[in-house]
Amino acid sequence: MAKHEVSDARVLAQIPAARRRAERLRQRVPHATRVWFVRAAGQIILELTNGSSLGVPVALIPGVTDASDRALADVQVLPGGIGIRWPALDADVSVVALARLALGAGVLLRAAGAAGGSARSAAKARAARLNGKRGGRPRTLLTG
Repeated sequence: MAKHEVSDARVLAQIPAARRRAERLRQRVPHATRVWFVRAAGQIILELTNGSSLGVPVALIPGVTDASDRALADVQVLPGGIGIRWPALDADVSVVALARLALGAGVLLRAAGAAGGSARSAAKARAARLNGKRGGRPRTLLTG
């Protein structure tokens, strides 16, 4: 297999566009801005870029459930806000994983399905009109 070498100048020229893409992503998808441990509640609180906060019980987070309060309090936001890290425990968790732990995978999947099903596009409108001309949705046949 041939090696492809990329010059430093070419890499450096791509950095501004990569930063713009990262900023657009940060605006569309909530990222972590702050994180702290609340000992009395046994929770990690995550503040997000959209102004909301997410509290996740430590008991739900694999790899940190048996950690001391001191180790849990030493938590920091990962670069770019994509997750959090406990340096003393060598444990990282993404924001998405924390949301899945807090809400449950089923809730997130249903929400994603509902959002996708409610999407409107010209192609979807044409398909609905064509389906309507054919008599609407096909009937579900019950067997058994």
